[in-house]
Amino acid sequence: MDSISLPVVHPAFERLKRSGNWLHLTAGALILAHAISHFYSEESPTLYFWCLLLMSFDIFLLVLAGRDILRQLPRINLLVRLAEIIFFGGIGLLMFVQGYRWTGIIHLSLSVVYSYLFYCEKKFHSEELLSFHHTGITVPGLPESHFFLWTHINHIEAAFDGIHIRTSEDKNFTFDWRKNLEFAELEQIQQFCSYYVKAE
Repeated sequence: MDSISLPVVHPAFERLKRSGNWLHLTAGALILAHAISHFYSEESPTLYFWCLLLMSFDIFLLVLAGRDILRQLPRINLLVRLAEIIFFGGIGLLMFVQGYRWTGIIHLSLSVVYSYLFYCEKKFHSEELLSFHHTGITVPGLPESHFFLWTHINHIEAAFDGIHIRTSEDKNFTFDWRKNLEFAELEQIQQFCSYYVKAE
């Protein structure tokens, strides 16, 4: 038996992919609000104001006009996310220096949250794979995939449209396949299970 890797629909990945546009819109709105507050606190608009304004409009344009671009070209999505991290981190530090502690904490917290999102999104593959090896199973997850030895797998129920896995630590994983399995693929999974999973 050779190792086998099959694409699955991972609920957490799908939620993060769907919420990506809303997170960008939130960041754009916060940047725009900061630009407007800066505009009213200064006697005349500065280069800083115009940079903020341009950045917020760029994010809005990218999200509203090119929703699929962010999914199809993950590097552009990561680039925008990196700009958001730098913005929130920079504003947070600036607020601290100017003595606005709570405003600084909020912006730095946003920078940390967007950094975590950047880390998770960097892990995205075009497809999330569930892999069966001779030593165990690799299950896709956020922020990292999980590897379970066969001795830690209590039960696997595989079907043409999905799979359910239960570990010895009472962790349950249920995934739908990206596309229904061929008979040979299902048979190979069942061979792994009958050979490695102890009978209950």
